[in-house]
Amino acid sequence: MKTGGINPWAWVPTLYFAEGIPYVLVNTVSVIMFKKMGMSNGDVAMFTGLLYLPWVVKPLWSPFVDIVRTKRWWTVSMQILMTAAMFAAALALPRLSAGTIASGAAPVSPFAATLAVFWITAFASATHDIAADGFYMLALTRERQSFFVGIRSTFYRLATIFGQGGLVFIAGLLETSLDDIPLAWTLTLVICAVIFGLLSLYHTFFLPRPDADRQHLSSGERSERAKDILRESGRTFRTFFSKKNILLAIAFMLLYRLPEAFLIKMLNPFLLDPADAGGLALSTEQVGLVYGTVGVAALTVGGILGGMAAARWGLGKAMWPMALSLAVPCSVFVYLSMAQPESLWIISACVALDQFGYGFGFTAYMLYLIMFSEGEFKTSHYSLCTAFMAMSMMVPGMFAGYLQEWLGYVGFFWMVMVCCMATVAVTASVKSTVRWAESEK
Repeated sequence: MKTGGINPWAWVPTLYFAEGIPYVLVNTVSVIMFKKMGMSNGDVAMFTGLLYLPWVVKPLWSPFVDIVRTKRWWTVSMQILMTAAMFAAALALPRLSAGTIASGAAPVSPFAATLAVFWITAFASATHDIAADGFYMLALTRERQSFFVGIRSTFYRLATIFGQGGLVFIAGLLETSLDDIPLAWTLTLVICAVIFGLLSLYHTFFLPRPDADRQHLSSGERSERAKDILRESGRTFRTFFSKKNILLAIAFMLLYRLPEAFLIKMLNPFLLDPADAGGLALSTEQVGLVYGTVGVAALTVGGILGGMAAARWGLGKAMWPMALSLAVPCSVFVYLSMAQPESLWIISACVALDQFGYGFGFTAYMLYLIMFSEGEFKTSHYSLCTAFMAMSMMVPGMFAGYLQEWLGYVGFFWMVMVCCMATVAVTASVKSTVRWAESEK
């Protein structure tokens, strides 16, 4: 297979680094930014939670990326669009007064333009995911795909550290040196846009042009192909929702991560809020270090060890240890909210324990999705499973802030612990189906 003579080492790492940046910017960094700009916890969680929607509905338009232009075109075009959107977000960020920011109750209306640009970024990022993953499979042989799967995952994680750790740390330093929060975040978004723009420019020239990615369809053929896709999509939906134990599977997909879905939206606001509001009063750069660097590293190690454990034990034996690993460490936030320690070492250790447990426990979730997708429409059914996966984080996350404002941080984290019962219940419910599926292999 021709790939333009370009070594995969020259583009696979940068492609997946570029794939991770907009996702973490939209879904994690935005939470910290809007919180620091004075938006209330309820509004932060609701409006950043809605940004998950493109990943929920992604399966609806992903087939059409195949028939309109090439995967390379989609990949580069979406990167250029996201670069422009990041610059636009920087320009659209409102210049609120220090008093409005300090009130912690800034109205949403000044952020309308910024949120709209973030929505564009989110849809472009979801489309870029589709195109980049498809391009990866077209540009590499199966042997090379297998070789680089770990490389792409590593650089996606590095993008997460760059976003949650590096960008947030830079924003914190700028906040301190400039004593101007809006300007600090404006400059941070500009820095992100410049870096992403350089990646986009690089990929314009250094992404290969594989023969398999050529667009040979005429307009008439594309129209006919679109009709075929619509018919096939209907069949995919029918076969998915007629699968055995479908209701049980959907309950598992939606509820297994329920405690983490609530927790993840309020973790950064909890770290940032002052002590008299029940938080830990960390600075922005400290949050970048604790959650964006230590937390992501622990999450990555947990995921690696989870994969090794699943390979050794099998999903049936691994499900209970993984479910408990995901649920029980959430208790560290009950301790943190009650004790409100000032030691960065203690806070970092607690966050690392929670993120390690989540990474280890999430392995069972992903393996279950793969197992449930087995059959004639494996790829399409897996895509639908990932839509439910995104929904499982979006819906609870949207309401997490309002619940926290109502219950306070201590009450909220106790509620998260009660939600751990949902993880236990759905794990117990599907375990017998997992054993049956493994015995059939």
